[in-house]
Amino acid sequence: MPGNAPPSASTGRCRPPVLITLALVAPLATPLSGCSGRQSALDPAGTEAGAVHDLFFVMLIGGAVIWTLVMALLLYAGRSRPEPVSAKTANRLILWGGVAFPVTVLFLLLAYAVWLMPQVRPWLGAGPTGEPQIEATGEQFWWRLRYLEGPGQPGFETANELRLPVGERTIFALEAADVIHSFWIPTLGGKMDMIPGRTNILSLEPTRTGTFRGPCAEFCGTSHALMAFTVVVMERADYDSWRAAQAAGHPAVPQALQAGRDLFFRHGCAACHAINGTAAIGRVGPDLTRIASRGTLAAGTLSNTPDNLARFIRDPGAVKPGVKMPAYTMLPAAEIDAIAAYLGDLR
Repeated sequence: MPGNAPPSASTGRCRPPVLITLALVAPLATPLSGCSGRQSALDPAGTEAGAVHDLFFVMLIGGAVIWTLVMALLLYAGRSRPEPVSAKTANRLILWGGVAFPVTVLFLLLAYAVWLMPQVRPWLGAGPTGEPQIEATGEQFWWRLRYLEGPGQPGFETANELRLPVGERTIFALEAADVIHSFWIPTLGGKMDMIPGRTNILSLEPTRTGTFRGPCAEFCGTSHALMAFTVVVMERADYDSWRAAQAAGHPAVPQALQAGRDLFFRHGCAACHAINGTAAIGRVGPDLTRIASRGTLAAGTLSNTPDNLARFIRDPGAVKPGVKMPAYTMLPAAEIDAIAAYLGDLR
């Protein structure tokens, strides 16, 4: 009869199998959404990250095999064979299921992890020179990045944006200026702490180009969650061109922006910040040479736009609590906008 007919698709109702499927899939939606992206260890773009990725899944499969066996034994003991078993059978279950099998699986997992270790933390001499090529220093709450001089390459300093050549190993000297930080680029490799008074060495080898994100992985203060850096992996020719541009002094300032440059020096910005090719040689805060070429401001907190730059200059503590840069709320909005326009031209 029509009244007993099952609801059609047009009614918009979900049949029981669909509801069951949704109930099973929905809890996995959030975890699976983190399996890719510019800050996912499950989407490797480096030799070390690939090794960590493989180790994770091998360990996961090994653990799942042991768990499955234990659950099967519990079901067998509780439901399939409720009657008592002989001592001989019980001893065999304990020996093979409870000792031999888990020990064998764990031994194989350990052996695989030890075999994989040289890829996770490769010997430092594997780099082009065996010596650090970039000094990375964690500060509250930003990243100081110093590219050291190499063959035909001048040294220079930048901040909060790291650029690397694809397919080549780069060696980092990791330091901290104030408290413990942790250097971590999930898509390229594992993390390593940055400890005051100590230099730790890390090497990474990107395997594909792209833009990735590196967070600080050690709580370091009020704005710890607002301390990140961008990693841009480039082809070698593009990387060399970028390095040459960074090391060179900034070209002449257009006439329309000279007022902003003068205000930058008049209000003491040059005491903390440096700009190559100018009298600004401060080392307290981030280097601002070619700041306009960076994708973000304030260590990944804001997108790099003139409005956001002026906002940060006016009251940096409102953007990043605990930041050491003083506020300039006393300055007229026109002067702050002029400084932001000058900095926004530093490409």
